Amino acid sequence: MAATLRELRERNRSVQATQKITRAMELIAASRITKAQTAALSTLPYTRELNRAVAAVASYSDVQHPLTTEHPNPRRSAVLVITADRGLAGAYSSNIIHKADDVFATLEHEGREVVTYMAGRKGISHYQFRDRPMAGSWSGFSDRPTYPQSDEVANQLIDRFLTPYEQGGVDEIQVVYTRFESMLLQEPRVRRVLPLHVVHSNEPGDITALYSFEPGPEEVLDALLPLYVRNRIHFYFMQAAASELASKQKAMKSATDNAQNLIEQLTRQANQARQSQITQEITEIVGGAAALTGSKE
Repeated sequence: MAATLRELRERNRSVQATQKITRAMELIAASRITKAQTAALSTLPYTRELNRAVAAVASYSDVQHPLTTEHPNPRRSAVLVITADRGLAGAYSSNIIHKADDVFATLEHEGREVVTYMAGRKGISHYQFRDRPMAGSWSGFSDRPTYPQSDEVANQLIDRFLTPYEQGGVDEIQVVYTRFESMLLQEPRVRRVLPLHVVHSNEPGDITALYSFEPGPEEVLDALLPLYVRNRIHFYFMQAAASELASKQKAMKSATDNAQNLIEQLTRQANQARQSQITQEITEIVGGAAALTGSKE
């Protein structure tokens, strides 16, 4: 019984140490979510004005730009999948991988060739194990993306889209990422990045402005559209980072709560073992005393 009591106490101390780690990781994730949300909100003014500029040029000019021209029958599609670099985030990466598998199956069923791009070590290791070829992969910044890192991804995607089909180019680019809705809800989504589809505003009260373009609409689009694509890619990375941190916080909170329940259970078991040990010692003492008394008589 003494050995069992010692084992229970050692296990209790081990669980308490684990609980401290999960609690610290929960607090770290919570603080970094706030920073990620602040960073995402700080980019909204730039994103809003860039969207207006692109919509204005596309609406009030007749220029056909390669980034906005849709192929009638897409033959090859590129898919960028954004996962996490590390684990301990619950089902975050597995949900994205399941969503990406559905996208791959749908595109292949439509007769398209799929070119895979992967961001995040979890997705890279998953598809490497399954021998899925990847045209490009990036890792090391899933929870803290920066503009240079997302621009590197966007530039490679734009170059692949502008490459002729006969030379390995693609007709369409889609992104699979996780949209941060709230601390409790993160939803895997699929968005088409290229070719661009410009939505014009038809809300009541909108005033149609007159635009003149210098040096010309085509040159303005050449400058604006790549900026717009890079901005969207960065936005998807920021959303994925916030979702990863939220998932990690939830997972660590669940682990902390489970550790607390296990500590309480082990404490009760240790108390019961200690009480049984004391009862056994008292029984042995009483029995020994009775034996001594009987021998003297």
